[in-house]
Amino acid sequence: MRGWRTKFIFLLIVYFAGFATAIYMLAPTPEGNTDTSFNKTSSASAFNSQEFVESFNSGIHKCLAFGKVAAIHTAEFIKEKIEEIREA
Repeated sequence: MRGWRTKFIFLLIVYFAGFATAIYMLAPTPEGNTDTSFNKTSSASAFNSQEFVESFNSGIHKCLAFGKVAAIHTAEFIKEKIEEIREA
């Protein structure tokens, strides 16, 4: 019984890590401002893509760090519960 639970938790962690990696890799990181469509917009609706990229990148890094901490706490919790069941 213990084997499938461990595999399931591991697969969930790998799945969400892959999902977060895909989002991170899809985030645009322009090398230069070659897009002229932003220059045609008014100043009220201007969009600073570099600022967005930096903000998004920072958010993804925070999310990944939180995910690592959550995975460690979850693993410790599961181990504690398994030990409780073994002792009973």
